[in-house]
Amino acid sequence: MIKEILLPDLGEGIDTAEVSEVLVFPGKTIKTDDIILVLESEKASMEIPAEAGGKVKKVLVAPGATVETGQPLITLETTAKKAPKQKVKEKKGKPVAETKARREPEKPREAKRETNRAFASPGVRRLSRELKIDLQSIKGTGPKERVTKEDLHSFIRNKMEGASEGPRRPGTEIDFSQWGKIETQKLTKIKGITARRMQQSWQTIPHVTQFDEADITDLHAYRQKLNKGARAKRQKVTFLPFFMKAAADLLKEMPAFNSSLDHREENLIFKHYFHIGFAVDTPAGLMVPVVRDVDQKNIFEISAELQDLSQRARDKKLKPSELKGGTFTISSLGGIGGTFFTPIINPPQVAILGLSESWWKKVYDHKNKTTRPRYILPFSLSYDHRVIDGVAAARFTDKYAETLARTDNYK
Repeated sequence: MIKEILLPDLGEGIDTAEVSEVLVFPGKTIKTDDIILVLESEKASMEIPAEAGGKVKKVLVAPGATVETGQPLITLETTAKKAPKQKVKEKKGKPVAETKARREPEKPREAKRETNRAFASPGVRRLSRELKIDLQSIKGTGPKERVTKEDLHSFIRNKMEGASEGPRRPGTEIDFSQWGKIETQKLTKIKGITARRMQQSWQTIPHVTQFDEADITDLHAYRQKLNKGARAKRQKVTFLPFFMKAAADLLKEMPAFNSSLDHREENLIFKHYFHIGFAVDTPAGLMVPVVRDVDQKNIFEISAELQDLSQRARDKKLKPSELKGGTFTISSLGGIGGTFFTPIINPPQVAILGLSESWWKKVYDHKNKTTRPRYILPFSLSYDHRVIDGVAAARFTDKYAETLARTDNYK
């Protein structure tokens, strides 16, 4: 007997939901009440049970699909025989019971509030409920930031070791309208994700920031000359490609800055590729596309890729793969202003470079005993003190300033 399993009424005015996980496949034998898929709606995460047992013939939905009440989810080959008719007992002339065969299908079991909007398998959800752990407080490392069993175990281990990664408690609610007119605006999804990542980074990574300056007078002149050339008619070059190229060269020399701690924080992983992310301010929030293999590209190639990625970031046309795999990040505020700042590390990276606005200032030349105007770049290096010590950071900024002072690296 072939039976279709339909999506039951989800309740609470929920008409549609997104499929986050499909837990069955053709040929798998399941029992009544086995979980067949997990849904995510704006209100909750829900595990959908099978209302009958048998062998799965077809799976009619896939992760990422939107489903609605009454839609077929899977087809089953069941061995159940049609239940024989039962006599209805009467009491005082009225029926008092119905057979189990006519019982209404059970409504989907809704995940508890602490797992709302968190992607995880039913097993991980079940364990988190038993241990009263909020899955939203755990950063998932699986697909679509799914919380894996290893993530949950790591969280439990850190809690036992005294790590302060417990769930956030909401602050005191304040009625700001009592003092005047207000307007409430919901954070965009990107800003919300960025906020959570930055808070987690700040709370879990011991940040230290080293400040320094680089004399880029000669680089400034070289860039101007480059932009007057024939190739520049099609493409103007900013300072950022030079800054990225210099960083890639230095990361080869000082590989600890291009490394990551493993998930147990017991081993250091050195990466022999140099993919540098750069922060882009978009209407939806901050995004960090990645330029791959910076060490293997020339200034014009890096410049063209920067322009392409920046524009597509603002147009919301970046591919997910273009936001992953970075080994080092540069955040440039040169076109805005300011001097120094403390950029927050983008995990699992161990360092980030913050570039501020360059300016002209008079610098005393000890050798010639003269004062002359120089074009100075202030920059800031934030680093993970578990991996990098202060001496290494000071050497990095000093060598970076020396690299930027020369132009022979870019010719």
